[in-house]
Amino acid sequence: MARGRKRKAGRRHPCGKLAPASVGETQREVVATALEARQRHYGVTERQAKDDRLGTALGRVAFAGKITADQYAAGEMYGEIMARNRAIMGLPMDQPRSVTALLINEGIFGGSAPDHDPDLVEKVRRRAAAAIMMLRTADHDALGTVGRKPSFLVHAVVCHEAEASKWSAADIINLGHGLDALCRLFRIGSDSS
Repeated sequence: MARGRKRKAGRRHPCGKLAPASVGETQREVVATALEARQRHYGVTERQAKDDRLGTALGRVAFAGKITADQYAAGEMYGEIMARNRAIMGLPMDQPRSVTALLINEGIFGGSAPDHDPDLVEKVRRRAAAAIMMLRTADHDALGTVGRKPSFLVHAVVCHEAEASKWSAADIINLGHGLDALCRLFRIGSDSS
């Protein structure tokens, strides 16, 4: 007959000491949860749920085959340029991802803006202005079309994560027209090689 209390069940260290139970989820569990949510929300298979494009509104439009890979790359580049422009100019983010980011943007705490190199500021401003002007040119080129302006559609999908799955066919065409204009600006596609 054994003396003393019963040994507690659980995982143990090599020395025999009881290992603490993990407090949070493991990385594998987090990824599995995200993949299951993508499958449920977007109606895709397990393999398709691993596609990184499903993580953004522009990527979902590309995943659905409504825009080309070149248009998707141009939209991604436009998003990076606009985000960098907002950061350099000291403007708040379009969509803060957390309460802390919101508090920093509003200047409540920790939001001291670093002094940027004037050459860098000018370079970023020029790139952002060129992208905006190219989208305005696309608006003028598409005057006779039905639907919303290409500049509005591109900015909505790329910068504001507007869901485009229920947009009309005319809006998808205009979105493609705006992204084609950005392809020309960034020299993406067949004419760049």
